[in-house]
Amino acid sequence: MTADIIGRRGALALGTGLALARPALAQSRFPDRPIRLIVPWGPGGSTDILMRALADAVSRRVGQPVVVENRAGAGGILGAQLLAGGARPDGYTLSQIPISVFRYPQMVPRPPFDPMKDFTYIAQITGYLFGVVVKADAPWQTFRELLDYAKANPGKINYGTPGSGTSLHITMEQIAAKQGIEWVQVPYRGAAENLQSTLSGNTQVSAETSGWSELVAAGQLRLLCTWGPERAKRFPDAPTLKELGLDIVSTSPYGIGGPAGMDPAVVRVLEEAFRDAAQDPAHAAVLDRYDMSPAFLGSADYTVAARAQYEEDGAMIRRLGLKAG
Repeated sequence: MTADIIGRRGALALGTGLALARPALAQSRFPDRPIRLIVPWGPGGSTDILMRALADAVSRRVGQPVVVENRAGAGGILGAQLLAGGARPDGYTLSQIPISVFRYPQMVPRPPFDPMKDFTYIAQITGYLFGVVVKADAPWQTFRELLDYAKANPGKINYGTPGSGTSLHITMEQIAAKQGIEWVQVPYRGAAENLQSTLSGNTQVSAETSGWSELVAAGQLRLLCTWGPERAKRFPDAPTLKELGLDIVSTSPYGIGGPAGMDPAVVRVLEEAFRDAAQDPAHAAVLDRYDMSPAFLGSADYTVAARAQYEEDGAMIRRLGLKAG
């Protein structure tokens, strides 16, 4: 073999090696610009506050700003719609993935996206504390009194939720089915609108995340029950649904997702950043403020959990005959 042939082959091998190295080099620089994080709820609610604390913690770990963008409405699915609607799968556009993302497409005749095909599941973060509140001067002192009134007065109770297909909506309908109740859901764009509606008397009841906590502590709202596996630390006098004889626990885990087709190396960078950020003292303090517990899952486990959630929710939606309003 001549030196000329050896030289040409060496150059070819070197060129091939450089070509193979380029993606790794590009990945090693991720992120090299700000990351956009969609929060599909209005500003000022518990999710918005939590996600901003998380975004700040991620920013400090990846060395780039994580910019929160609120897109409220439609029961929390607008971030998912943006991901599925042509966002580049480069890791620079992410969204919170609330549980309504798995439910809404199974409640409408023309689903806006497929939760099993259109997303990359990066990390599950936590689950909510939910509860039912009424105005402090409402006639119902307990949740059982509210249920008895609703059963005796079909259609007269209007309850607010942050949207059709949310855990708040579906759990309230599960309760209605178990108790033989007819009440009317009024969907809002988020916690702030929902709670304000109850405070102003437009709705008698609000089913909502623990964004109600400060209003309850201030004596403006009365907490009738919570939906977790045990009583809330800050509100130990409020019984759980299970204690009231309703075999329901609802915590509605949420996480972070991106468009389908993301580079696995980029997913790993983001997964580790969110893993660390979820344990950041500032984020942990907000979780504690809203009586929420860490429930972190990495990308692989979150993907498995997402499929199980989608299938379980589909069976429940079909059993209850639920449709999005």
